[in-house]
Amino acid sequence: MQRSLDDLALFLAIADAGGLAGAARATGQSAATLSRRMTALERDLNRRLFERGARGYTLTAAGRELLAEAEPLRDVAQRLTRWASADPTPRVRITTGHWTSRFLARHIRRVWSPGDAWVPEFLASNANVDLARREADIGVRNRRPEQNWLAARVTLPVHYAVYGVDPQVQEFLALPDGYPTTPSDRWVRRHHGDEIVTGASDTRLMLDLALSGMGRIVMPTFAGDAVEGLARLSPPIAEIAHDEWLVMHQDARHDPPVRAAIDALFTLLSDPALRPAP
Repeated sequence: MQRSLDDLALFLAIADAGGLAGAARATGQSAATLSRRMTALERDLNRRLFERGARGYTLTAAGRELLAEAEPLRDVAQRLTRWASADPTPRVRITTGHWTSRFLARHIRRVWSPGDAWVPEFLASNANVDLARREADIGVRNRRPEQNWLAARVTLPVHYAVYGVDPQVQEFLALPDGYPTTPSDRWVRRHHGDEIVTGASDTRLMLDLALSGMGRIVMPTFAGDAVEGLARLSPPIAEIAHDEWLVMHQDARHDPPVRAAIDALFTLLSDPALRPAP
């Protein structure tokens, strides 16, 4: 037996109203249509769901059992109603590391305005979000993808340097053990592991620690040079410089909102005025 969810929704409306007249007002269906649909539902289920009488429709024992089984549909219907009434402008989910997320958030209004056919939604994470499973629409990555179902577009190279409030600060800051690492974090542990004084669970918190004078921090030059109160304390670190790639699923890149987002992000990330060479 297969019945549509519409029939079950009508069943719920009649059960709530206790009759066809109230259910007709609630659903916009005629009483005759409701009666016909419930008769067909009873026939398909091989169960009598209602006692029909002068006082309306009263649920039978089988009807009460079906009511209990169908109750979760109310929540589904409410969620679908909220979804249908929400802003239809698609959100394009962009996953990046913390520094690039911060850069994009500060400059996104250069390439996006309210009323555009897409809305950016940032997922800041140093861990790779799975684009193949559509956990995000666009990823900003530090290497070209090898999977043939992913497409990529190169932007500008990313360079790193050591920053701090003062050359007198000698200690370093790093992510705690167990957190997704970054090229800069691995470099600090490799070359200054015995100078790490403390760390924080994300790079934005480490920036605050660096600004307090707690320790030095390794940052992309496009991010570090823009922070008031920090000074560059080293030349660019060639060992961890890398190309940067916009990565997306081969199919998703043809979706107009995603295509518009790719072009906008490329404009920002490839602008030498915003991200000058070190």
